[in-house]
Amino acid sequence: MYLRELERDGPDDAPTVSSRQLGVAAGANDAQVRKDLGFVGVAGRPGIGYARGPAADAIRRAIGMHRPWRAVLVGAGNIGRALAAYGRFREEGFVIVSIIDRAPAIVGRQVAGIEVRPMEHLARAVRSEGVDIGIIAVPGEEAQAVADALVAAGVRGVLNFAPTRLRIDERVPVVEVDFRAALERLAAEVSQRGGDRRAAAAPPAGPARRKAGRRQG
Repeated sequence: MYLRELERDGPDDAPTVSSRQLGVAAGANDAQVRKDLGFVGVAGRPGIGYARGPAADAIRRAIGMHRPWRAVLVGAGNIGRALAAYGRFREEGFVIVSIIDRAPAIVGRQVAGIEVRPMEHLARAVRSEGVDIGIIAVPGEEAQAVADALVAAGVRGVLNFAPTRLRIDERVPVVEVDFRAALERLAAEVSQRGGDRRAAAAPPAGPARRKAGRRQG
């Protein structure tokens, strides 16, 4: 969140930003902001704050975002096509250079300007395209085999959109993106905070409704 705030370039954004502004954006207090930025070698100036450009550059370098990351996408279904078409990935330095799918009906088609290749092409794509990251967008029952193939091919990290936990070499970091789990957490949070308004507003069922009708007659 610090990086997003620092990279803002709107007409009202000054060239410097205070620790308080960064804290509001990241949900942290001023002291935590100063500690975090100090850890990556960024020092603010009292009464002035942090210069956006140098601070953003330091954070990008600390988290490895100072260079592009090349990715292979496995799965050209609905989620895979949406990911491939998402232009912000490239803008942020994540470049999908190869798309793989096992379905004969999809192999050979163009997705976001990239020809979909068969699974047999995966290892060659990782090597020849200099791939760093594997992105998994296949059904849950296929995800583990795909992850194993990506690790065997030499990817350095995996981003998993399949609804299942992966078990792979601990030296290869995995980030899980589970849409269903996220929606379930949100539904639970909404229910706990405000209750289920639809249930509260629903008319009485069966017998109660009939009794009300007789009274009205």
